[in-house]
Amino acid sequence: MPEAASRLQSYAEQLLGAPLPMRIRAWDGSEAGPPGAPALVVRNRRALRRLLWKPGELGLARAWVAGDLDIEGDFYAALDLLSGLVWERGEDARTLAEALRDPEARAAVRGLVKMAGPPVPPAPPREEVPRRRRHLHTKRTDKRAVSHHYDVGNDFYEIVLGPSMVYSCAYWDAPGGTSDSGTLEGAQRDKLDLVCRKLALVPGLRLLDVGCGWGSLAIHAAREHGVHVVGVTLSQEQAAYARKRVADQGLTDRVEIRVQDYRDVTDGPFDAVSSVGMAEHVGSEQYLTYARDLYALLKPGGRLLNHQIARRPRVDEGAYSLDGFIDAYVFPDGELEPIGTTVTQLERAGFEVRDVESIREHYALTLRQWVTNLEGDWARAQQLTSPGRARVWRLYMAASALAFEHNRIGVNQVLAVRTSGDGDSGMPLRSRTWN
Repeated sequence: MPEAASRLQSYAEQLLGAPLPMRIRAWDGSEAGPPGAPALVVRNRRALRRLLWKPGELGLARAWVAGDLDIEGDFYAALDLLSGLVWERGEDARTLAEALRDPEARAAVRGLVKMAGPPVPPAPPREEVPRRRRHLHTKRTDKRAVSHHYDVGNDFYEIVLGPSMVYSCAYWDAPGGTSDSGTLEGAQRDKLDLVCRKLALVPGLRLLDVGCGWGSLAIHAAREHGVHVVGVTLSQEQAAYARKRVADQGLTDRVEIRVQDYRDVTDGPFDAVSSVGMAEHVGSEQYLTYARDLYALLKPGGRLLNHQIARRPRVDEGAYSLDGFIDAYVFPDGELEPIGTTVTQLERAGFEVRDVESIREHYALTLRQWVTNLEGDWARAQQLTSPGRARVWRLYMAASALAFEHNRIGVNQVLAVRTSGDGDSGMPLRSRTWN
């Protein structure tokens, strides 16, 4: 009987209709495929059952998180190859059904079914969030989604993010260079200061930091620019960590950290609002409400800095759906919008958009550094969370780095102003003074 790897390679190529560019290593120790290429390691027959019961991205994700599948060799190169085979081809249930019209494809599926063992669907890994599609982006569901993502453990995030504890795109000058701005810590500090300069923060002003995370921007704005800051988060663990950092810095008279939904903030107006890496959680149906709420919380002449990941626009926007892996394991209910949609919604809320800066390549550099941090303390990361959760993060961050590099997604800083009644923006004629 042919070895398992050769049979898997043959069946995969029959289904794909193209040569398999990766090696396969099967549970029986056999290997097949191009020499020197990254290897997809199929550790057991359960991996096949996962793929047969959930063809495409979700089945692959479940097998990866559970440890039924692994990758050996260049991790990024392997993900690039898998992207071409699965994500970019759109290998969902419909395309599989179309493939099964081919007699060779049907024979391949029958062969895989025989190899897979008992026809019982494996239970999803415990790290998977049950699917819910009713009442998205209520205060309760948003709090639950944020808790799933951020209440993983502050010690785990310290491994990934490093001492800055900034969980958003850094602002790089010379990555890997000898200058301080060529390190992750320096690049994150530069990003925090870029946000503060765009908001024109000066001593005595009042800043609302929406989605304040572990308090890094609030602390930087208070310490370096002399402002008073209210930071809000839905994560209890983030808030506790941020409050301790604020106290350690001696800034409790200038920084207040709250566990609070931005929709419940009533003590405006503020001179400036920052929202960095938070708007992705808002959802398309709630985005105009989000923009109007922030507009109402600003004084006339006040500025908003909205830092947000964006997807590419689609010809048919109605065909957009949440990414299966990210929705199930990373950001439940998270939604991305094109940058044009974000700008339109901010303008509909009353803002004047004054500047849009794309920093897409910066996020790819940041994510690769986070992956390096995670891999460098892999055993401890697994102990602090779970092996499955650590695998989620490694896959999510590496795949996201490639998505930014290939311009499948982007990230933008949008500077908007609530102009005064007579239209005065308070902006200088040459506004990009922050650079």
